[in-house]
Amino acid sequence: MDRFFKLKENGTTVRTEVMAGLTTFMTMAYILAVNPNILSAFGSGATGMDWTSVFLATAIAAGVMTIAMGLFVNFPVALAPGMGLNAYFATVILASQGTFTYQMGLTAVFISGLIFIVLTVTKVRQMLLVAVPDSLKHAITVGIGLFIAIVGLKNSGLMTIAVEASNDIAKGKYTDLLSFESVIHIGSMHDVNVILCIVGLVLISALMVLKVRGAILFGILLTTVVGAFMHNPDGSSVVNFANLGRPETTWVPDLSKLTFGHFDFAGILNAGIISVIATFTFVELFDTFGTLVGTANRAGMMKDKVEGNKRVGKAMMVDAVGVSTGALVGTSTVTAFVESAAGVAEGGRTGLTAVTTGVCFLLALFLAPVAALIPGSATAAALIVVGVLMMQSVREIDFQDLVYGIPAFFIVALMPFTYNIANGISFGIVSYVLLATVANVGAKGQYKVHWMMWLLAVLVVARYAFLGGE
Repeated sequence: MDRFFKLKENGTTVRTEVMAGLTTFMTMAYILAVNPNILSAFGSGATGMDWTSVFLATAIAAGVMTIAMGLFVNFPVALAPGMGLNAYFATVILASQGTFTYQMGLTAVFISGLIFIVLTVTKVRQMLLVAVPDSLKHAITVGIGLFIAIVGLKNSGLMTIAVEASNDIAKGKYTDLLSFESVIHIGSMHDVNVILCIVGLVLISALMVLKVRGAILFGILLTTVVGAFMHNPDGSSVVNFANLGRPETTWVPDLSKLTFGHFDFAGILNAGIISVIATFTFVELFDTFGTLVGTANRAGMMKDKVEGNKRVGKAMMVDAVGVSTGALVGTSTVTAFVESAAGVAEGGRTGLTAVTTGVCFLLALFLAPVAALIPGSATAAALIVVGVLMMQSVREIDFQDLVYGIPAFFIVALMPFTYNIANGISFGIVSYVLLATVANVGAKGQYKVHWMMWLLAVLVVARYAFLGGE
């Protein structure tokens, strides 16, 4: 195992890698429940997709592709159906009122995966590693860290978005919701889930300060134990023991419910299918790039740029195959998960971390009720702490040089505040190209702008011009 995964070479051990893999799984386990809920329109089947079918697809796709990442790339990154794209998938189906089916949606995802395979084989995706300046790469790491923290804060209820009436509404000028504005507030300290998240933050932080190996994993488990003794206002336990008896989360998976190969290629001629494919492709392109580079930076793999770029390039191929594989078994876009940073923070440096996480996903097919016991507040606390760790890369950003500093700021700010990794990278790329070009007028070509950056800038502008903010 040491020879295959090069453990000593990467300064790690089997125990560290396994603990890191378990930690990554624990922080990602929520997708096993969340993805089926979203794609089936929260269990109602409104999209035409079955909760159990999506659960099976989620666990199988995540397990198989994450193991592949570990075995073929030796990279500590896990894959699973991506948040955001799964919501977009369901929204398109629901908004179409029956004209756009889930089979057509899966076909669009499958095609976007084939496009990624072509882009990866031709090394177009790998060019991003050379084209993007180092300060922007570090900004991506920081932005993803804040994005992860926002996810944790929002999921726990520690951060809430309140709706307040504007002055015009108060004066009676408007009577509809269009003039309402969203304001971010701290959550209620009387909310038991918020309290549990704070408990988790204290436990994980204390364990990390004490340099306890597996601090994040042990923190999640201890928080779950504490949650078992806490109760909601209705008297029920915060840890939902009812999940042990849910018919959807059976101990023995019914693989006959797996929606394998449910495609509708004839439906791709439907009006709007091109924009759907384009959206899946565009968002996945930047999401994956950001996640892989951010995780590799955090793991210290980009110190040797040649070797680091080579490994990230291989990881992109596995990711590309994962997109189509996920569609094949019946789920939305499978992509590299930002929560992989939790395992890296625990010391994960090789593919053994990914293999461990992948095996856990496959075992979850049989342990779905147990996985469903972990309260969201416990994993939310872990995500917030991971955000803290990823913020460390901010010192590598050259904010003194505004040609790099302004685009880096856009990346860092827009990722969490627009709740979209691709938005941050998009604005960063366009602003860098513009500012570097302007600066080069007087600096005689001091700043290098790779042709790929020009191409991406044009594509970004075209994407927002024709597809809006989808």
